[in-house]
Amino acid sequence: MATIFSKIVAGEIPSYKCAENDKFYAFLDINPLVKGHTLVIPKREVDYIFDLTDEELGEMQIFAKHVAIAIKKAFPCIKVGQAVLGLEVPHAHIHLIPMQSEKDMLFTNPKLQLSADEFQNIAQQILNNYNETYA
Repeated sequence: MATIFSKIVAGEIPSYKCAENDKFYAFLDINPLVKGHTLVIPKREVDYIFDLTDEELGEMQIFAKHVAIAIKKAFPCIKVGQAVLGLEVPHAHIHLIPMQSEKDMLFTNPKLQLSADEFQNIAQQILNNYNETYA
């Protein structure tokens, strides 16, 4: 059975795309900690990030780096934090979170409530920055 993330990659479930290449896909977290909170996933369905091949893991980190640079341009911050938890969805993913302080990375923080227009605007800003440099 396909994961929700595989269904997003297949276009069966809508998402707010921030970046994409032939192997990876980045989209906004629908329960964001801060504006710009983005998920990076491999298109190939793999539950545990360390079950990716060494080559895939390296490529995923480079893709995530490029997405983080695009996020930082759209949402000026001190750094873009990275977290890998992987218990909530059985599909490997990296959280990229714009940070003003380490507290922005606390997953127990209240999630933002954003409108569809806000999500679309955020995703478009990140996608435009990504495409300007990497597409």
